[in-house]
Amino acid sequence: MDPQHLPYVVREHRRLFPDGFFARLGPGFLSSYTGLYLTSPHALAFIAESEGRPVGFLVGVTDPVLHRRHTLRRHGGKLLTHAICGLAVRPGLLLHFLRTRLPRYYRKLTRRQPPSSPPSPTPPTPGPGAVLAHVAVADEASSRGIGADLIERFVAAATIAGCGRVSLVTADSPQGAGPYYERRGWHLVGRTATPEGRQLLTYERLLDTPSWPPGWTRANTPGAPTVR
Repeated sequence: MDPQHLPYVVREHRRLFPDGFFARLGPGFLSSYTGLYLTSPHALAFIAESEGRPVGFLVGVTDPVLHRRHTLRRHGGKLLTHAICGLAVRPGLLLHFLRTRLPRYYRKLTRRQPPSSPPSPTPPTPGPGAVLAHVAVADEASSRGIGADLIERFVAAATIAGCGRVSLVTADSPQGAGPYYERRGWHLVGRTATPEGRQLLTYERLLDTPSWPPGWTRANTPGAPTVR
């Protein structure tokens, strides 16, 4: 994914995930936030193209802790400015933020490292856990395997980055993608809820060897979607 793809990604993100808090902050904030996936050394961003135009995207991180630290140190001021501007023109969203999200964000930013715990009898999964944040495919390009290609490209890159597993969340509803991931070897590991009360399912996939090397494209035939 290149910076030139950001308008497409932001537009599709707002269309497909309109109820997400970041999407409700407006295109300015969402563009700055999404752009972090292009600059962070701990993030990955892929675009799928067909006949020279984007038809899908995926963004995720290979180490959430380091990515968050990089974001706060290098881009925290810019993100905060966009967030304040977005909240200032949306009083209802500002009230919602103060009531539901501000306490959680404060706890996360000020949380101290917990003391060391006794060794677990089960060895932990090696490497950090990658997180697939968002994946989307245009309606006109659905059922062509593009989403699967994006996901497998992310899995391969996360494996090469040394990650031991990858996780994602999807809605706990008939519209969620849980069955899709289960058919592809992902395992349900938990349930959570957003501050707005939306129920989510967490899926995980353990990693061992790359699915294919970096630079892979779905096919070399004219007109076939490519992922990069």
